[in-house]
Amino acid sequence: MMRKSWLPAYLALGTVWGCSFIFIELGLEFLTPFGVTFIRCALGAITLIIISRIRKIDLPTDRKVWQKLWVVALLLNVIPGVLFAFAQQYVTSVFASIINAATPLMTLVFILVIFREEKLKREQIYGLLIGALGVMTVVGVWKELGDNQLVGVIALLIAVSCYGASYPYSTRNVIPLKLKPEALAAGQLIMAAITLLPLFLINGISNNSYPRQSVIAMLCLGIFGSGFAYIWNFSITAAAGSAIASSVTYLTPVVAVIVGRLYLGEVIVWHEIVGAIIVILGALLSQGRLNRLVKTK
Repeated sequence: MMRKSWLPAYLALGTVWGCSFIFIELGLEFLTPFGVTFIRCALGAITLIIISRIRKIDLPTDRKVWQKLWVVALLLNVIPGVLFAFAQQYVTSVFASIINAATPLMTLVFILVIFREEKLKREQIYGLLIGALGVMTVVGVWKELGDNQLVGVIALLIAVSCYGASYPYSTRNVIPLKLKPEALAAGQLIMAAITLLPLFLINGISNNSYPRQSVIAMLCLGIFGSGFAYIWNFSITAAAGSAIASSVTYLTPVVAVIVGRLYLGEVIVWHEIVGAIIVILGALLSQGRLNRLVKTK
């Protein structure tokens, strides 16, 4: 019964976030990384406020709740949002999406090492090692990075680390508040937009040309990639836990590869595909799902 409740949201979230890398790249045609992230969060916040009003859901009123939502906003929106947009000036959208697939591994690191919620198991150690091998394969450590520059790779790894910290933090500090997903997501994006507003005003627009496809991409990124996406994200976390929620990144490389190839004509090299498979296998093993799949068969 529970699976039916979160699976549609899981699939929708993976698809939307898979397309978000293309939207970011198009948005960078007239916005800076600060601009892309602010517009995304602001549009998402407006979308969620409207949805909350329609559904007659009140936003949080407790100051401590807003403080916790601000932390989530920093970890899930502000810092990684700016870093991903910055990185995509130096790497392809496909490459960014594959590195993003390491999020479940970083989530596990924070659960085990920082939050210390469980003891390290053998399969988790193997999973982390395999996942690290997968990331190195994606990057192509044995050769030059090709079209992807080191500064972009570093930015992506820091961003994914923030994602990894956000899921267990939300599970421990935000989900227990028992607020509606719409209220939590709206509050999170409001705090993100407020934090980013000064940066947007200082350096948000890169040029005064506004290509139609870039504007449409930013509307989709904000309304769906942040607005509806974070409702789905909170719902999945509440129903299935942080490990399941973070594993939605398994779907994003698949979507990004297809869209990046068809729409942007990006070149995909063999080690990116192989590395993505290794990363996903490492994440599955670290979460114990690979063993369950084998036993099921």
